[in-house]
Formats: sequence, structure tokens, C-alpha cells
Amino acid sequence: MAYLEVKNIYKRFGKTEVLKGIDFSMKKGQVVSIIGSSGSGKTTLLRCLNFLEIADAGTFSVNDKVLFDAENQKVLTDAQVRENRLHFGLVFQNFNLFPQYNVLENVCLAPKLQAKERPDYKANAKKINAEIEAKAHKLIDDVGLSAKCEAYPCELSGGQQQRVAIARALALDPEILFFDEPTSALDPELTGEILKVIKELAQRDMTMVIVTHEMQFAAEVSDQVIFMDGGVIVEQGTPDEVFVHPKNERTKAFLSRYNNA
Repeated sequence: MAYLEVKNIYKRFGKTEVLKGIDFSMKKGQVVSIIGSSGSGKTTLLRCLNFLEIADAGTFSVNDKVLFDAENQKVLTDAQVRENRLHFGLVFQNFNLFPQYNVLENVCLAPKLQAKERPDYKANAKKINAEIEAKAHKLIDDVGLSAKCEAYPCELSGGQQQRVAIARALALDPEILFFDEPTSALDPELTGEILKVIKELAQRDMTMVIVTHEMQFAAEVSDQVIFMDGGVIVEQGTPDEVFVHPKNERTKAFLSRYNNA
């Protein structure tokens, strides 16, 4: 049974149609990597699924719950968007940490804001905040930064900042974790530490969708690979099917250009 199901997603900006009918599905615990040239629509797809953009057409659901249906819900309220986003965590290319907060505060911020909406918060604020901080400490330790809890983003390397961003994305217990080219802003020597964290998450059966330009990594970590070009899915299949035995000429040309770069 599909855990994430995406059907017929379209998105245009002005006269430019960026997504032209995207369909794919994945099971719980799977890792799907999306590859393709810049401008192929990969990031726009993630932004639509995370409600940072609103698709013009199509539907998507998580665990049989419809989160978006363009035909039947033209306008989403802010409350609906916030609720729907809780199903997903998103790790951006450029970290997007709050510079005025230290590592622990960055990871705790969203859970503490969410906790304030609980009816029992005022009576149990101290206990609830302590639980949130204990969980944040564990997540920070999981990404190998337990010694940096009091450090500020400006005191961290790019790789360390991205690991904090991963811990922050996990803090709200998302059902699916999205990565938008998580290593593109890093120097090559820092890329490995992020890929290691993502591999460890995959080993824990975290459901993930990864937009990446790291072909070898995608081949190693993915259950399925999607190749996008010109706003459509050109080819999808197992890493062996896409990387070793591609059928579509556009896929072959892309991989050839990448391998010869």
C-alpha cells in the first residue's frame, strides 16, 4: 500500500509551466531520490508537497489521508497548511537556521511553539519544555553534535549547520522527511558527513524523499530513483534500472553528461 501518493501535480509560475503532471508513490520506510538538471522541477515538487507552494492541479495523500486536492480545496486556511505540514520535515539547501539561537534552541523552537497550543500547556509548561529539551538533546547527539548544543550557527561549519537542520526537521516527528539538495551548499570535504547521517536515517527505516545531485549516493541509499526533466518524470525505477540500465534516451544523455563532467 502506498504511504505517500502523488497524482497529477501541476504548477505554473506566470506563463511558465514548471510541473506538468507528476505521479509517483512510495511505501513507508522507503527512500526515493529525485535527480535531474537544474530547472527540471525537482525543488518545486518538494515545495508543493510541503505547502511552501500551492499546486495548481492534482492531489497527494499520506497514509490514505488526503492532504491536498486542488479541485476540491482551492484555498487552504493558514491553520490547514500548518496542520498538513506536520506530516513532513524539510531540510533546505542553505540550512536556514536562526542565527540568534544556539543549536539547542534551534532544535527546540518549533516543538515549543507547537506545545503552547496544547490545552494543558500552562499547567505543565516546565515539564513539557523539559521533555522537549531532552528529546532535542538526543536528536543533536544522533547527528553527532552533542558538544555543540550551546554553539551558535556562526560558530559551526556548513556540515555542522546542516546536521543541526536535520535534527530540527526530525524534532516534530515527521512521517516523511524531504531533503532539497542537502549537500549543494557544502564544500566537497563536508559532503560525506551529511550523507552519512542520511544513510543512518535510511537504516532506521525513515521514509525520505531526497532531491540530490550526488548520483553515487542516490544509487547506494535509494529504493527508487526518479529522473525529472522539463517538469515531467521521464523515468523511474530501482537504482539498477535507472543508473545501470536506463531505458529512456533523455535519462541516458543526462547520466552521460554527469559522468563526463
